[in-house]
Amino acid sequence: MAEGTIGQRKLTTVEAASDCPAEALLRSVSGKWKPRIILLATQGPLRFSQLLRALEGSNKQSTTDALRELEGDGLLDRVVIRQKPLHVEYTLTARGMQVVPLLKSMEHLG
Repeated sequence: MAEGTIGQRKLTTVEAASDCPAEALLRSVSGKWKPRIILLATQGPLRFSQLLRALEGSNKQSTTDALRELEGDGLLDRVVIRQKPLHVEYTLTARGMQVVPLLKSMEHLG
């Protein structure tokens, strides 16, 4: 075996995942746009185009990725509004609302 690799192997994401709930929460809100999206969602339902305007420097792909991850982590709900014009709104879930005080307290630390 090569020096420095004795009995070691690269961990996959699943294997590296910790049982620590704080780490899981930090992973779900980490990213350039996620904290800002969550804080914007406290003001009410968000439309995609509204988010693109509010997140200066973001693009469609990075915003879409962040929204999908937040939805997958149970922090945002995606609701299709079937009125003309057809559109999608994002709202905070109950779990997402629990994250808001934590993000605000981190704002004060930084």
